[in-house]
Amino acid sequence: MTEYLTRVRDLLAKVPTAVRSVDVMRRAGLVPLGRPDHVLGSMVAMRRLGPIAGAARIAATRDQAAVGLVDERGSLTFAQLDRRSNALARAFADRGVTADSVVALLARDHRGAVETMLAASKLGARLLLMNTGFARPQLVDVAEREGVTVFVHDQEFAPLVDALPRTLPSYLAWVDGPTDSTTLDDLIAQTDDRAVPMPRHPGGMVLLTSGTTGTPKGAPRQVRSPLAAAQFLDRIPLRTGEATVLAAPLFHATGFSQFIISFALGSRVVLRRRFDPEATLAAIAEHRATALVLVPTMLQRVLDLGDDVLGRYDTSSLRIVFTAGSALSPELGNRATRVFGDVVHNLYGSTEVSVASVATPQDWRDAPGTVGKPPVGCKVALYDAEGNAVTEPEVTGRVFAGSGLAFGGYTDGRHKEVIGGLLSTGDVGHFDAGGRLFIDGRDDDMIVSGGENVFPGEIENLLVAHPGVVEAAVVGVPDAEFGQRLRAYVVLEPGSTVTGERLREHVRTTLARFKVPRDVVFLDELPRNATGKLLRKELG
Repeated sequence: MTEYLTRVRDLLAKVPTAVRSVDVMRRAGLVPLGRPDHVLGSMVAMRRLGPIAGAARIAATRDQAAVGLVDERGSLTFAQLDRRSNALARAFADRGVTADSVVALLARDHRGAVETMLAASKLGARLLLMNTGFARPQLVDVAEREGVTVFVHDQEFAPLVDALPRTLPSYLAWVDGPTDSTTLDDLIAQTDDRAVPMPRHPGGMVLLTSGTTGTPKGAPRQVRSPLAAAQFLDRIPLRTGEATVLAAPLFHATGFSQFIISFALGSRVVLRRRFDPEATLAAIAEHRATALVLVPTMLQRVLDLGDDVLGRYDTSSLRIVFTAGSALSPELGNRATRVFGDVVHNLYGSTEVSVASVATPQDWRDAPGTVGKPPVGCKVALYDAEGNAVTEPEVTGRVFAGSGLAFGGYTDGRHKEVIGGLLSTGDVGHFDAGGRLFIDGRDDDMIVSGGENVFPGEIENLLVAHPGVVEAAVVGVPDAEFGQRLRAYVVLEPGSTVTGERLREHVRTTLARFKVPRDVVFLDELPRNATGKLLRKELG
């Protein structure tokens, strides 16, 4: 009886969140109250097909003539994507792919990647999204650990794939030149495109952690509730039937999540295989895009084009500039606001946690640099080193977060630290008096210099705010007297004459003396991985 009452209490506790989530999705246009049959169909599609094929099925049902995807080969409607992925799913099945298979995808952003995702989902197979920046050892290690049974890749990655066992079936998703290998287009053209029977269970997917050191870990996901979309839509005003320019790569949690949301909304997704800042502006203007999804380093490259280039393209249709994946400095966010208007939405999360918090344009105006507040269904809390809750404003603690999209553990059996049902993000941060979250840095990036704890983030933001500075990173290096001393690596604008001493003085006039870098080293660029994350370990 006690167990029964506990379940009832837990269920009732979820009702307010569910009600609010439904209202969020209604405002976005995902819950057509006048068509309960569509609502029911959407729920069935999501539960049986999973979020990828489920989202596409919802969009095709809403409007089969609507364009769902644009890439360098042209446009495809949702109905065309549905039929082409039917054919690909049948072709895969004919070649032994089942619900027990693991389909690995190593591809840039284009229709072949999307069709592979849809086909794997329709078969109930597990989808593994591989990082296009992998080296051969990482690729081999991940493929073996995750039990890959089918490999789909772009032709450019053939030298990497050659390191895998010859017995592993592989197909080309994108071809740049002549080939004797089987392509996805070949499979689609040769196969019946009738609807595929729904799988008994959705296949799920595995996203890989950033892998700034060592082999990336696999974070499995299985989203079965259509209400999960509310976590993105609560504080980001995406709406049905619009257009999204997706610059963030599909294998990255940022690009992947927004691809699914855009599909579910029946919005056109505009892809390009390689990021080009001016081509991104042109795509916004051509498609009257309402949303631009990118990581901060991409946003910086767009803004660095300068006023003359920026002024050639009409970007007035943008209502949302969505950034995630790494820290958005106050200076960069403010520059974006000056160029695009009050449209910057800064999401904080991780591959493991998914969404933790989102800063709206109002949050950014009030507190530049913030990552905002948790949306519906999400929770963030801070804890000290002993596991005690940190509730006071401006006091730094370890960041723990939870949501309905959080993972249940890595594919190798390991898990993140958990306190109070919330997962460690590996970051440290603080709340301001208004309850907005700020990320101060990675827990393991803390520098202890002369007995003082220093987190690089605030120093880096201050350096980037100095005229003539493009990027900055601060690390600790060994020091006989202080244990560690601060060293700043700085990238300057072309022609800038800023000196190291001037930058040190800039920090000295704003922050405490022990936060002033002892050394300033100028570089042409900072080392980053394929998703734009700083490779701090390569500095120092």
